[in-house]
Amino acid sequence: MTSTTLTGSAAWDDLVTTALLGTERRTVPVPSRPGQDAAGALLDAAALRTVQRRAALLPVPSRTPPEAAPGDDRPALPQAARRRLALLLADRAAPGGGGRRGSAPDLTELLPQWLAAANEHGYRAPAALLPALLEAARARSDLRPAALALGGPRALWLARLNPQWKYALRGSTTGSTPGAAAVGAHDPEGEQRVWQEGLFAERAALLAAVRRRDAGAGRELLASTWAKERAEDRLMFLDSLRAELSPADEPFLEQALSDRSRNVRATAAELLTGLPGSALADRMAGRARACVALDRTHGSGPRVVVEAPHECDGAMQRDGVVAKPPSGRGERSWWLSQLVEAAPLGIWCERLGVGRAAEAVALPVADGWQPDLHAAWCRAAVRQGDAEWARALLGPATSPPAPASSSWLDPAKLLSALPAGERAGWVAEFVAAHGLSEAFRLLGVCAVPWAEPLGRSVVDALDAAREAGGYPWSFSGVMGLAERCLDPAQADRLEILTAVPCDPADDGASGGTGEGTAGGASTGAAGYWTEAFQRLVGTLRLRAAMRAELAGEREVG
Repeated sequence: MTSTTLTGSAAWDDLVTTALLGTERRTVPVPSRPGQDAAGALLDAAALRTVQRRAALLPVPSRTPPEAAPGDDRPALPQAARRRLALLLADRAAPGGGGRRGSAPDLTELLPQWLAAANEHGYRAPAALLPALLEAARARSDLRPAALALGGPRALWLARLNPQWKYALRGSTTGSTPGAAAVGAHDPEGEQRVWQEGLFAERAALLAAVRRRDAGAGRELLASTWAKERAEDRLMFLDSLRAELSPADEPFLEQALSDRSRNVRATAAELLTGLPGSALADRMAGRARACVALDRTHGSGPRVVVEAPHECDGAMQRDGVVAKPPSGRGERSWWLSQLVEAAPLGIWCERLGVGRAAEAVALPVADGWQPDLHAAWCRAAVRQGDAEWARALLGPATSPPAPASSSWLDPAKLLSALPAGERAGWVAEFVAAHGLSEAFRLLGVCAVPWAEPLGRSVVDALDAAREAGGYPWSFSGVMGLAERCLDPAQADRLEILTAVPCDPADDGASGGTGEGTAGGASTGAAGYWTEAFQRLVGTLRLRAAMRAELAGEREVG
């Protein structure tokens, strides 16, 4: 069968549908050669379309060949790292799912970490692996920023040739997108051309690069086309100002408070509240002070009293206060929380007559307003990155976890406002005191690789769960995090946990029932625990090997 026979004919989905239904129930959507049966014609068509898909070439009528792919001057991957990437991409489509049993590392979960490490080294993706890399990122949106960064300008060029990869043409707002290569050294004329004519990914990368070089120039570049941008693009461009935010951006952001898009107005208000001394922060502080005060006349001692707003006027709405509350939330409570969240936290110690955040948090709050007030303080601490307030609202890690009904307290978000080392220490103490049942989200906000005290607490808690007879699949989420986040240098120390447990039947301890292992766990559960720890150690060693390969070090073992 010639290639022209299939050109412009059946799509891949049509071929798959025919194969699933059978050639007896559905006509093969391609002509067959003389003497060829329908099944043979279907297989020939599928083979040709498979080659076309892998080459990123869709069957279309003859047309002018695309322009040559752009160059990429970044260094190539070391050979060992190149082979590793090919294995990771080939493994991503392997079947899997919950309850995975076995000691082999899960390569699919290591791909994001490998991509991040390769980008830190500044490598470029091998040209032959670009189609597989783009396909992997199409299937997993979490891979896209790192995959497009590794792919560079050639990935963007290739994506233009296949509509299935159009996601790459939108890219992300980080400077590591393929559009970052659209303009090299400072070239005002070239930058203007890209800004006026480029794809969104190229424009976003250009704006980020200009902002890093000259924040004012980046802001002026955005202002030059602001009125013509689509609402969704205005929102993403505005958010890109966050990295280099300064008081010089305030006039532009104040203008954005009058934008047609509610999301743009909300983002502008959020950015302005993060600027110390901004006019919006002062306006919100005045409104918040009017709602919250200290009552010293109560017989049991000082307490915080709250008088929530009675209306949400136009000025409040322009400053980002949303008038309509979510379902089930009272209007006044909703308005109050937004005012307190947007007010600078620095006003409260003076307003409440205390010296430190911890003293303000410890004050009783009258009339049941504590959940609303403290929830707003929590969000303010996260938004403003205030470690003192986050620390005060978190409290000691050894304190009992807040009940699920205390929705105002979100330790995972508050931890993000603490320095990385303190965050890991707090979570380590929490795990040591309370185990792993409430720790999954907390572990997710800790820097990778985990600090040694945190890693030790997690492994000790897993080992304790095994000794207590717990089922390993109940801790599969934490075990998966440990595989990706523990320091690979800990692999040798954890080897002792991989020992195969003795079968109780060997010494008659359980009368051949399969019970009697340490802590009362069944032999089956003990076997699962052994495999889980073997997988953990194997994954750590694989991560160490990946790190050495990317560094160009000689492979060992």
